[in-house]
Amino acid sequence: MAIGTKDGLHDHSLGELLKRLSDQVTSLLRQEVELAKAEVGEKGKETARAGAYFGVAAVLGLLALGALTAFLILALDGAIPNWAAALVVGVALAAVAAAVALAGRNRLREAAPPVPSEAVESTKEDIQWAKTRLQSGRR
Repeated sequence: MAIGTKDGLHDHSLGELLKRLSDQVTSLLRQEVELAKAEVGEKGKETARAGAYFGVAAVLGLLALGALTAFLILALDGAIPNWAAALVVGVALAAVAAAVALAGRNRLREAAPPVPSEAVESTKEDIQWAKTRLQSGRR
């Protein structure tokens, strides 16, 4: 089967066909780059959201730490010595902070890696298609 018989390309010179191929490849590459940019941008948004969780957790943790530490130490002061009350409250707050940090880490793992996997797959398919077309044209 001759290349380009469906589109009437057999009437064009080799130079014209190469120019059209070059234009189409350039256009295809631009589209792939735009797809990659969009995909990386989306992954970046997910990563930013995960970072926001860490930021909110830190601010809330600091606010809660001051207020709850004072309250709990004073509440436990009558039952156990001051140092033991402070230790119990500190351990409890550390456990809560660890739970929030783990939730943020899980969100970060869901967003990562920021690789444009769809664009990479599409580009691989395009390359395979071009290779197949070139090989079928040589026969």
